[in-house]
Amino acid sequence: ERGLPCVRIAPLLDPDRESTVIMDEYDAARAITELLLQKGHRRIGFVRGPRVHLVSMRRYNGYANALGGKGLRIDPSLIVHGDFSRQSGREQAAALFAAKPTAIFASNDEMAAGVIDAANAAGISIPRDISVVGLDDNAVARTVRPRLTSVRQPLEEMGEVACKILVDRIRHFARGNQHEQVPFQIVERESVIELAA
Repeated sequence: ERGLPCVRIAPLLDPDRESTVIMDEYDAARAITELLLQKGHRRIGFVRGPRVHLVSMRRYNGYANALGGKGLRIDPSLIVHGDFSRQSGREQAAALFAAKPTAIFASNDEMAAGVIDAANAAGISIPRDISVVGLDDNAVARTVRPRLTSVRQPLEEMGEVACKILVDRIRHFARGNQHEQVPFQIVERESVIELAA
C-alpha cells in the first residue's frame, strides 16, 4: 500500500500481486507420489492441507496427476483434509487406515508426523504396514521415528533469492514483478518400503 518494494516467499494466495520466490509445489508432490508408485504402491492415501491455501491445491493436483499417469483413479476414501498441523494428521489418520492404503502422502511434514504418531498408537508399523511421506523436509522429518521421507523445500536458498530480488529492486528502482522458482530434492529415509512384487 505504501509502494515499498517487497518479495513474498511461497505466498498463500494471489501469487502475481508482488514478486515471489517459490518451489514448484505441483511437481514436488507429483515426484514424491511417483516415488511411491515406483516402489509398487497403488493405494496411496493423501492428507490435504487447508482448502483456502494455494499450495494445498497444487500439492493435491501433483498427487492426482501422478496417479492418473499410471491409469489409477482417485479413490475418495483415500483423501482426507487436514490443516497442516501435526494434530490434524493424527485426527485424520484413522479414516485413512480404515481405507487400507499401502502408503500415505501427507502434504506437509507436520501432518505426516501426526499420521506416524497415530500409527504408533494403533500398533501399525511404519513402514512395514504402511509407508508414509511428507513434504517440506523440516526438522520434524529428521526427528520423528521412523525418520520421514520427504521433499526438501530449500528455504535458505529461497530466502537468499528473495533478498537478491529485493536488493536489485531497491538499488536499480526496478519496476514490475519478478518470479523465481528454486529446485526441490527428494530425501529418502526410513518411512518408506518397497512392496514385494
